Amino acid sequence: MQRGEIWKVDIPFTPGHGQAGERPAVIVQDDPFIATLPTVLIVPFTGSRSATRFPGTVLVHPDGQNGLTVPSVALVFQMRALDRRYCLHRLGELDGATLDQIFAELDKLTGR
Repeated sequence: MQRGEIWKVDIPFTPGHGQAGERPAVIVQDDPFIATLPTVLIVPFTGSRSATRFPGTVLVHPDGQNGLTVPSVALVFQMRALDRRYCLHRLGELDGATLDQIFAELDKLTGR
């Protein structure tokens, strides 16, 4: 598991507006901490392109590298810590430019 990889995850349901269920997510945690912590920071994806109306999103198109099968929206505003046991399997990896876009949105959201 490495930063920038897309994994199929199973996010437990919690009441509210957060994403839940099996879906792709990109790992955004720095590699040294992935190896040492029991949780991993992820940004979940949705297949609903209308989610781009929210700030803190990035539209990602499938390609031979990322493992996505449909255009998907990275919901940066829903970044969360997820127990590693809910990371089911690796799908692929984001290209550097797209990962940079995700981190740029995170910077905006945090006022950095």
